[in-house]
Amino acid sequence: MVLVLGMAWFGAPALAADHIGRSTTPLLVAQAQSSQIDINRATAEQLMTLKGIGEARAKAIIKGRPYARKDELVQKGIVPQSVYDGIKEQIIAKQ
Repeated sequence: MVLVLGMAWFGAPALAADHIGRSTTPLLVAQAQSSQIDINRATAEQLMTLKGIGEARAKAIIKGRPYARKDELVQKGIVPQSVYDGIKEQIIAKQ
């Protein structure tokens, strides 16, 4: 019986990973998005929690609103590409 439980236990992660990959992906995406900072609504203090964003850049981000896409931070010259590359997974631009 222990052998059967052991086999079930070792098989469970593969099944769980497969299950998570399919059915909870929207949930995982929603959770990831909820932890992202919306550059159209964030306060200067929230923006300054991002690496490479100090007071001056936070003010520039706020002044340049609204943004249709987060990559507009680079296109408008508000942050350099290197800073954007470091924060792009942490930000969103909701309309």
